[in-house]
Amino acid sequence: MVFRAGDGAVTIGAMLGVLALGLWLYLVVGRDGFWLVRERDSPLHPTMPEHWPAVVAIVPARDEAAVIARAIGSLLAQDYPGLYRIVLVDDGSRDGTTAIARSLGDDRLDVLTGSSPPPGWTGKLWAVSQGIERAGDAEYLWLTDADIEHAPETLRGLVADARAAGLVLTSRMAKLRCDSMAERALIPAFVFFFQMLYPFARVNQPGDRLAAAAGGCMLVAAPALRAAGGIGAIRGAIIDDCAFGALLKRQGPIRLALTRRSTSIRPYGGWREIGAMIARSAYAQLHYSPWLLAGTLAGMALLYAVPPVLALFGQGTVRIAGIAAWLLMALSFQPMLRFYRRSPLWGVALPGIAAFYAGCTVGSAVRFWQGKGGMWKGRAQAWQAER
Repeated sequence: MVFRAGDGAVTIGAMLGVLALGLWLYLVVGRDGFWLVRERDSPLHPTMPEHWPAVVAIVPARDEAAVIARAIGSLLAQDYPGLYRIVLVDDGSRDGTTAIARSLGDDRLDVLTGSSPPPGWTGKLWAVSQGIERAGDAEYLWLTDADIEHAPETLRGLVADARAAGLVLTSRMAKLRCDSMAERALIPAFVFFFQMLYPFARVNQPGDRLAAAAGGCMLVAAPALRAAGGIGAIRGAIIDDCAFGALLKRQGPIRLALTRRSTSIRPYGGWREIGAMIARSAYAQLHYSPWLLAGTLAGMALLYAVPPVLALFGQGTVRIAGIAAWLLMALSFQPMLRFYRRSPLWGVALPGIAAFYAGCTVGSAVRFWQGKGGMWKGRAQAWQAER
């Protein structure tokens, strides 16, 4: 590859530099401000409902003994004025999850032993389906995960926001655990990349077709879910929260925001464990298409690899373009790093972080081709659900 222009000729390096810089300018200026981290949950709505509707929280759980007491304890501690109960659906746990939950000894907690998923269903969504059936005629369903801890005012805020804005789905992206070195390097980028794909401002626009949600905290209006065909309409989805958001947005307005009131309490572990988490759904995001995989890898190389290569090894204006693109990349990552209270220097390392994600995406495709796609606690679900 030639990085220096000669006699006015446009070199490959110069073209790549201009293209990379142009793409980062578009992302920073024209991608709905995804990187500014402005879409957050607000303080409790000043106008509280006159009538607080009945809510049932539904929690699917599979081998969650290490975290279930804290997660369910936070649900039981909700400061909610209306009728409220919790349905925990045990999805074949073998580690005592059910016994720990029952030991909490609260009449509002209903622990249900779930059955094995039928063909075409993922285990989680089948557990959620059984929980919805058990919920009866509650006006709202609060779908949350067994590794999420919620502040006491969380449900009250969700319901107040839903009522005030007429939302059919109110979703909060929980603050993910970010303690180990691998978590500090990879988790803020996970949310950054998610917002790049699904700018929250667009998701929250009723007239925009883009939709997404965050599965750790979703309050859904039960009549809207029934009108959409129920949870069975997305029964095979590996990225079930985004599929759920798309399903509900066809029924009315939805809202997605970041929050610190709901937090992930499961340690993600080291590089290998986080890599496996990414690989579980990365190829599903590309609809299991080798062509989209190739295009994604090429796009990531242009966005994240070309700028540092040109900045370090280019000459003249080519180097300037590389430096400018790398600088825009690092600066756009800063608001997310501040949200997670991480060092701003991680912005400079974003090309290396992106390379890790690209490798996980390739690994996700390989696992799918091996019949191990969507692996979660002993279940390879993508092949069954999607093929």
